[in-house]
Amino acid sequence: MAFVVLFATMSFVVNMHYCGDVLVDTAIFQNVKTCGMEMQNPSTEGCSMTQKDCCNDEQIVKDAQNELQLSVDKISFDQHIFITSFVYSYINLFESLNENTTSYQQYKPPVVVRQIYKIDEMYLI
Repeated sequence: MAFVVLFATMSFVVNMHYCGDVLVDTAIFQNVKTCGMEMQNPSTEGCSMTQKDCCNDEQIVKDAQNELQLSVDKISFDQHIFITSFVYSYINLFESLNENTTSYQQYKPPVVVRQIYKIDEMYLI
Protein backbone atom coordinates (compact mmCIF):
# COMPACT_ATOMS: atom_id res chain seq x y z
CA MET A 1 0.00 0.00 0.00
CA ALA A 2 2.93 2.30 0.71
CA PHE A 3 4.24 1.83 -2.85
CA VAL A 4 0.85 2.75 -4.29
CA VAL A 5 0.78 5.98 -2.29
CA LEU A 6 4.41 6.70 -3.19
CA PHE A 7 3.85 6.29 -6.94
CA ALA A 8 0.53 8.16 -6.85
CA THR A 9 2.16 11.22 -5.28
CA MET A 10 5.39 11.17 -7.30
CA SER A 11 5.79 13.13 -10.51
CA PHE A 12 8.38 12.47 -13.21
CA VAL A 13 9.31 13.36 -16.78
CA VAL A 14 10.33 10.95 -19.55
CA ASN A 15 12.43 12.64 -22.26
CA MET A 16 12.78 11.03 -25.70
CA HIS A 17 14.95 12.05 -28.66
CA TYR A 18 13.94 10.95 -32.16
CA CYS A 19 16.15 11.22 -35.21
CA GLY A 20 13.65 10.96 -38.04
CA ASP A 21 11.33 8.14 -37.01
CA VAL A 22 13.97 6.28 -34.98
CA LEU A 23 14.08 6.57 -31.18
CA VAL A 24 17.70 7.40 -30.32
CA ASP A 25 17.65 7.97 -26.55
CA THR A 26 15.25 7.86 -23.60
CA ALA A 27 15.91 9.34 -20.17
CA ILE A 28 14.01 9.68 -16.93
CA PHE A 29 14.75 12.58 -14.55
CA GLN A 30 17.50 13.98 -16.83
CA ASN A 31 18.13 15.38 -20.32
CA VAL A 32 18.48 13.02 -23.28
CA LYS A 33 21.65 12.63 -25.30
CA THR A 34 21.24 13.91 -28.84
CA CYS A 35 22.37 12.20 -32.01
CA GLY A 36 24.43 15.24 -33.11
CA MET A 37 22.41 15.88 -36.25
CA GLU A 38 20.47 18.91 -35.03
CA MET A 39 20.37 21.85 -37.41
CA GLN A 40 22.25 24.96 -36.47
CA ASN A 41 20.36 28.22 -36.15
CA PRO A 42 20.23 29.73 -39.70
CA SER A 43 20.74 33.27 -38.40
CA THR A 44 24.15 32.34 -36.93
CA GLU A 45 25.37 30.68 -40.14
CA GLY A 46 24.32 33.51 -42.38
CA CYS A 47 22.23 31.17 -44.50
CA SER A 48 18.85 32.42 -45.63
CA MET A 49 17.47 29.01 -46.57
CA THR A 50 15.39 27.25 -43.98
CA GLN A 51 15.37 23.50 -43.85
CA LYS A 52 13.29 21.23 -41.71
CA ASP A 53 15.12 19.65 -38.80
CA CYS A 54 15.04 15.83 -38.84
CA CYS A 55 15.50 15.56 -35.05
CA ASN A 56 12.61 15.76 -32.63
CA ASP A 57 12.45 15.87 -28.81
CA GLU A 58 9.38 14.70 -26.90
CA GLN A 59 8.50 14.83 -23.23
CA ILE A 60 5.94 12.80 -21.32
CA VAL A 61 5.09 14.48 -18.01
CA LYS A 62 3.32 12.56 -15.25
CA ASP A 63 2.04 15.06 -12.69
CA ALA A 64 1.71 14.04 -9.06
CA GLN A 65 -1.58 13.69 -7.31
CA ASN A 66 -1.52 16.40 -4.65
CA GLU A 67 -4.56 15.37 -2.66
CA LEU A 68 -5.36 11.85 -1.56
CA GLN A 69 -8.91 10.69 -0.93
CA LEU A 70 -9.04 10.48 2.85
CA SER A 71 -12.72 10.96 3.59
CA VAL A 72 -14.88 7.88 4.05
CA ASP A 73 -18.07 9.54 2.80
CA LYS A 74 -16.74 9.60 -0.79
CA ILE A 75 -16.41 5.80 -0.91
CA SER A 76 -19.28 4.12 -2.74
CA PHE A 77 -21.50 1.41 -1.27
CA ASP A 78 -19.87 -1.30 -3.41
CA GLN A 79 -16.46 -0.27 -2.12
CA HIS A 80 -17.77 -0.45 1.47
CA ILE A 81 -18.98 -4.00 0.85
CA PHE A 82 -15.65 -5.01 -0.70
CA ILE A 83 -13.60 -3.52 2.15
CA THR A 84 -15.69 -5.09 4.90
CA SER A 85 -15.71 -8.52 3.26
CA PHE A 86 -11.94 -8.34 2.64
CA VAL A 87 -11.19 -7.37 6.25
CA TYR A 88 -13.54 -10.04 7.60
CA SER A 89 -12.02 -12.80 5.49
CA TYR A 90 -8.47 -11.63 6.21
CA ILE A 91 -9.01 -11.63 9.98
CA ASN A 92 -10.54 -15.10 9.87
CA LEU A 93 -7.45 -16.47 8.17
CA PHE A 94 -5.41 -16.00 11.32
CA GLU A 95 -7.95 -17.08 13.91
CA SER A 96 -6.49 -19.86 16.01
CA LEU A 97 -8.41 -22.87 17.23
CA ASN A 98 -9.04 -22.92 20.98
CA GLU A 99 -9.13 -26.69 21.21
CA ASN A 100 -6.87 -29.09 19.41
CA THR A 101 -9.42 -31.18 17.51
CA THR A 102 -8.61 -34.47 15.87
CA SER A 103 -10.72 -36.52 13.52
CA TYR A 104 -9.60 -39.86 14.94
CA GLN A 105 -10.58 -39.19 18.54
CA GLN A 106 -13.57 -41.56 18.42
CA TYR A 107 -11.68 -44.26 16.53
CA LYS A 108 -10.69 -47.37 18.46
CA PRO A 109 -7.83 -49.45 17.03
CA PRO A 110 -8.46 -53.12 16.27
CA VAL A 111 -7.52 -55.75 18.80
CA VAL A 112 -4.16 -57.35 18.04
CA VAL A 113 -4.60 -61.11 17.94
CA ARG A 114 -1.11 -62.07 16.85
CA GLN A 115 2.13 -60.24 16.68
CA ILE A 116 3.13 -60.20 13.02
CA TYR A 117 6.88 -59.97 13.57
CA LYS A 118 6.77 -63.21 15.54
CA ILE A 119 4.75 -64.98 12.88
CA ASP A 120 7.13 -63.96 10.07
CA GLU A 121 10.15 -64.46 12.36
CA MET A 122 11.60 -61.04 11.63
CA TYR A 123 13.76 -59.60 14.38
CA LEU A 124 15.97 -56.55 14.48
CA ILE A 125 19.47 -57.50 15.43
